[in-house]
Amino acid sequence: MEMQIKLGIVDDEVLVTKLLSDFLNGIEDLSVVLTAFNGVDLLKKLESDDGLPDIIISDLKMDEMDGVETAAQLKKRYPKIKIIVLSSYYKQSFLGYMMKAGVNAFLPKGIAPDVLLEAVRSTYSKGFFFLEEQIDVMRNQITTKAPKPKFTEEEKLTKREHEVLELICQQFTTQEIADKLFISERTVEGHRNNLFLKTKVKNVAGLVIYAVQKNLIDPEQFVIK
Repeated sequence: MEMQIKLGIVDDEVLVTKLLSDFLNGIEDLSVVLTAFNGVDLLKKLESDDGLPDIIISDLKMDEMDGVETAAQLKKRYPKIKIIVLSSYYKQSFLGYMMKAGVNAFLPKGIAPDVLLEAVRSTYSKGFFFLEEQIDVMRNQITTKAPKPKFTEEEKLTKREHEVLELICQQFTTQEIADKLFISERTVEGHRNNLFLKTKVKNVAGLVIYAVQKNLIDPEQFVIK
């Protein structure tokens, strides 16, 4: 029997996850071994699972942890896992950034099923896959400063990240935030790290300034502890 390529699917749309999983599991040389609804969910499942997928197929825009940060965390923690980003937010202008971020293939959700299968097999065997029209973009973009995907402020921070940011601004400790939100300290630290990455600030003071400047929190809510 031909060796199967083990896949993981990460998408916050349940229907998309189910349809994609069913389609790929119906292909003889493919097997979906893991599904998750965002990057945080994925990393938790990877930590508790003995067998790792060969390839993760991830959406780009997701709550909790988007596809850009998910790719960064995968490259840091599981460098052998290859990454295909499959998104309705696909833009050719994002291509250079995605490649520099370690993504092995970047594709629009509207691609034909046979193209997706080709991308999976090429990524597994060669480590990359490009659509024909992406080649020219790569030539023009890789040697220049490629734009990072940007969402609106409302899309940029998740609801949970807003909650963590508000509590940070109120000077609660990591343990206190964890207790208030009924999550682990490690999860709080993950959200705080995501906030640093998304806001491009270097410390908690910077987060407070960012929150006030962007009107994400009312300064009168601050408490002195």
